[in-house]
Amino acid sequence: MRWGTAVALLAVVTVALLGWTVRGWIVAGRDRHNIAQLQQMIAGRDHERTEAQTFLEMAANRSTRDQSEFLNGLIRRKSFSWTLVFEDLEQVMPPNLHVISLRPEFNEQNAMLLDMKVLGENRSAAVDLVHRMEGSSRFRNAQLMAESESAEGVVAQVVATYIPEEGKGSDK
Repeated sequence: MRWGTAVALLAVVTVALLGWTVRGWIVAGRDRHNIAQLQQMIAGRDHERTEAQTFLEMAANRSTRDQSEFLNGLIRRKSFSWTLVFEDLEQVMPPNLHVISLRPEFNEQNAMLLDMKVLGENRSAAVDLVHRMEGSSRFRNAQLMAESESAEGVVAQVVATYIPEEGKGSDK
């Protein structure tokens, strides 16, 4: 009687586990199908991009491409707002640290990098700035790149990706 109950209980557990496994396999099949569709879409977009790049590389289109890149660069530079950058920096800047120089530049992914030199009484102020930038929604990948002693204190180079607030205008 005891063995029969134990065997019956094990059979119920086995059937439940088998059902759970089959259900997981079916869900995984749907996921595999969705992944395959997304990979096809990505391959199609990559093919379109390659065709567009090939078209732009043709000698007849080279001047149009160069002019387009120049104009896009002007638009990017014009969209940069010094006022907003300094407002955002003011939110994260420790009180005992001062900006000496600030140079914005765009990387290959068109993300804006801020390369700045700051002056503080000691190294910990620059480290504090990096930590505050990491906690901000406007700055990403903040890094303390270099530091040196000067007569006024410690000069540190900090580089961070700047993410401007959507919908804000540029300085005129």
